[in-house]
Amino acid sequence: MFLLAGALHAAPPELRWGGDAEGGTPFVEADPQDLSKVRGFDVEVAEGIARGLGRTARFVQCAFASIDQSVARGDFDLGMSGVEETPVRRAALAVTIPYFEFREVLTVREKDRERFHSLSDLRGRRVGTLGGTIAYEMLLAARGTDDVLPVSYDDDVHPYEDLAQGRLDAVLLDHILAARSVRRVPGLLVQPKGLATGHYVIVLARGNEALRDRVDSILRGMMADGSLERIYRKWRIWDDEQASFVAGQYSGGATRPPGPPLAQPDASTSSTPPAAQTSRATLAVRYVPALLRAALITIALSCLSMALAVLCGVAIASGRVYGAALPRALLTGYVELMRGTPVLLQLFVLYYGLSAFVRLPAFVAALLGLGLNYAAYESEIYRGALEAVPRGQLEAARTLGLTERQVFTLVRGPQAFRLALAPMTNDFVALLKDSSLVSVITVVELTKQTSIMAANVGSWAIPGALCAALYLLLSLPLSRLARRLEARWRTSAG
Repeated sequence: MFLLAGALHAAPPELRWGGDAEGGTPFVEADPQDLSKVRGFDVEVAEGIARGLGRTARFVQCAFASIDQSVARGDFDLGMSGVEETPVRRAALAVTIPYFEFREVLTVREKDRERFHSLSDLRGRRVGTLGGTIAYEMLLAARGTDDVLPVSYDDDVHPYEDLAQGRLDAVLLDHILAARSVRRVPGLLVQPKGLATGHYVIVLARGNEALRDRVDSILRGMMADGSLERIYRKWRIWDDEQASFVAGQYSGGATRPPGPPLAQPDASTSSTPPAAQTSRATLAVRYVPALLRAALITIALSCLSMALAVLCGVAIASGRVYGAALPRALLTGYVELMRGTPVLLQLFVLYYGLSAFVRLPAFVAALLGLGLNYAAYESEIYRGALEAVPRGQLEAARTLGLTERQVFTLVRGPQAFRLALAPMTNDFVALLKDSSLVSVITVVELTKQTSIMAANVGSWAIPGALCAALYLLLSLPLSRLARRLEARWRTSAG
């Protein structure tokens, strides 16, 4: 009876949705009042969908460029956070109806407001945008027709900073990102005329069309009852074009009775609700605990990966020194493969490429990717150290009757370890920094958390300084320990 009552009162199932908090306001950002939570118009749309499904929404952090692969892999049910509708995306995934319409606009320096109004005005000029977007495809097409020089970025912060500093002549992105950026970076202006229109959609894994159809129905309901409009008004991204788009989506062009005056987003209007405004200094202080938690993930990942690299490296080096011809050839091939391909590619293969056979948790995939990659480098260090021990000492040990195992553990191994210590320390520091790459497979480590902080604070100065200080705090003690051990061994050897 009690079990039945517990089942009746069990919490509703979760609806996991993936997005990138580095995208910042108004899409997804950490709540300044509680950094363990996220807020934004995509957050509220996801919560509305979850309510319609009788579930509770749970946010899953995912690098923007990996949302498609992660939803296809099954890391979450819905992928959103400013995901654009494209023919390729519709062919590869189950895609919902559009729920937001955006305009591609040009941002220029204020002094160039009369010079650059369209891509044809930017002949021979450098124009920045986000890679993998509709805007980037437009620039690639314009490269052939108008001789525009496209410059691709991985985030929407640096293009506008480079524009202000004169490294670019314009930036082409959607009007939401443009309006936010000109508030953050002084001296910029958004040209009012849109060059193209696009839509945000929600993506699901292929084969999940039943859930996609239910989400479509809920989105149409949110459009019809005005709840979607209320969300957009709250985040100040509602305008006349959006009103026409929403009305057309749910009623085939009919319009609802007019509501309050439409808010026109511009450079002087914040997309964040006024009650939620927080100073940069206050935000930076509130992010410190999140950075410390991310630093713990970084050090745990780095230590475990280095331990795996050392164990595998010793085995590989021993096999190449003592093994027969075939094992030596196989181990040499492994070393060359791991050293000759990027660690980022190896992470993608482990996490996404093998997902059809085995679905590794993100942290485990990161641990294996870094550990197996660095094992190849460690093995070369150990092999060189083993072969650097004078052969005369080895022959003398054998003459005294020591077995090969005793020669290795008592004579060759200890001396090789002393020779390998300094390079091992350098490799650990390098691995500590390379751990920043694992954010592409949804692990939020120190550098990714810093990027999220910088996007939401609106500056890289304080976040960058804090991140650098934490990396130094993590790496310097190990370097000092290694130097002390080297000094002690030199003294004992003397």
